[in-house]
Amino acid sequence: MLRFAAALVVLSTFGCATSRKAAMEFSPMTFDASPTPAAPLVENHFARDRTAIAEPELRAILAAPVYLEENARVGVLPVAARYEVSDEVPVQASPAEVVAALEGSGLVELATEVSSEWPIERGLPGLRELAARYRTEYLLLMRHRFVDSVRANPAAAAYVTLVAALFVPGTTVETTGVLEATLFDVKTGTILFTIHERVRGEVASVPLAVDLSTERQHQRLVGEGTRRLADEVLARMRRLVASRPAMRGEASASLHQSALP
Repeated sequence: MLRFAAALVVLSTFGCATSRKAAMEFSPMTFDASPTPAAPLVENHFARDRTAIAEPELRAILAAPVYLEENARVGVLPVAARYEVSDEVPVQASPAEVVAALEGSGLVELATEVSSEWPIERGLPGLRELAARYRTEYLLLMRHRFVDSVRANPAAAAYVTLVAALFVPGTTVETTGVLEATLFDVKTGTILFTIHERVRGEVASVPLAVDLSTERQHQRLVGEGTRRLADEVLARMRRLVASRPAMRGEASASLHQSALP
């Protein structure tokens, strides 16, 4: 009986110790639930992508600083679809307004409108040839695109009499569009920025004058949007000027000098 009692004591003691050990191992206080931080992404895992440039060149381009060169010369050029040189007569005043804004800002040495009448190739080679002829390191490519929709408005109820269609503006022309400015670095072939200025407007018209009303509305929207677009261009240009390596060095030196006793 004494041996049996001693065995019971040993077994109960061992069971309690085992239970306490298991409870400590699975206790919420000892479980570390914090996730391990992931390593930074440094490799391209999309090996099937087909790029126009090799991987070393891509990394070199992305690692290079982005800034506007000192004493820069900028040519302002209207372009058509796919950034090809536009053959239309430059009747819009928007390029001239942007040139005036650039000239008055002091950010560039020279800003000029670029004529597309020179005999050049189409596409990117033609743009670079024009820039070389004008001796401008940068081209500010400008274009605008519109989407129009025509609908009847409440005044169209008067069209029950055919005569009313001649003078009652029962047709509404709604226009949405975007004005675009893209700064193209001719020497490196890279794009420094693109700005989209959204515009919208609507006008009531008689049915026979819808085309004329649409054209006038386009002109009005271009005029209104160009002022805002020019302000955005100057703001981006100032940021590019401030990003020059020399400017960064001067700013750091000035900050260090002001911190000295």
